Amino acid sequence: MRIDILTIFPEMFDGPFSHSIVKRAREKGLVDIHLHNIRDYATNKHRRVDDYPFGGGAGMVMMIEPVLNCINDLKNSREYDEIIFMTPDGELFDQPTANQFSTLKNIIMLCGHYKGIDERLREHVITREISIGDYVLSGGELAAAVVTDSIVRLLPGVLGDETSALSDSFQDGLLSPPVYTRPADYQGWKVPEILLSGHDRNIAEWRHEQSLDRTKKRRPGLLENQ
Repeated sequence: MRIDILTIFPEMFDGPFSHSIVKRAREKGLVDIHLHNIRDYATNKHRRVDDYPFGGGAGMVMMIEPVLNCINDLKNSREYDEIIFMTPDGELFDQPTANQFSTLKNIIMLCGHYKGIDERLREHVITREISIGDYVLSGGELAAAVVTDSIVRLLPGVLGDETSALSDSFQDGLLSPPVYTRPADYQGWKVPEILLSGHDRNIAEWRHEQSLDRTKKRRPGLLENQ
């Protein structure tokens, strides 16, 4: 899988993409992530990528030309399944969307800034608009890093245990059950006996019941889709 990220702050991805699962996936050649500085595609003297909004008002707007120049340059080399704009007013990102994105071959993520991008890009170029929550960040970089991480961990061969991602919260519409590890008794805090029983079927039933109970208490809205 190839992910191209368009940003004016490529250095913001140094930490998230240089450690843990994403780093291992890149080293294994399971994902190819490329960062593109939008300023490199500006044609003005000062590499400016923003301008004042027509009609007045506070804030600045990202210009069409540098963004489109970058996208067209990438599209000259390959076809893209999705061109994604990270924006607070996009569709809310969830696990099914992550699952879907993980099956794609090539995607572009555009990180917005200021008051957003020129609407004509959204009308004619962008194919998908994604939000990671109902709040506003300074830019789309953190959101793009979140989406990338959630996609990459689903790629075959990335996780040591292929079944691990299948037991994550939201994969079956429920929250994950509680988990425990050694020691079985720590200062009187004990692990539920069922998990020490060795009975796989009983353990699976217990985990499902715990997932259902936890979802009812913490995220009851998820059960409306069951």
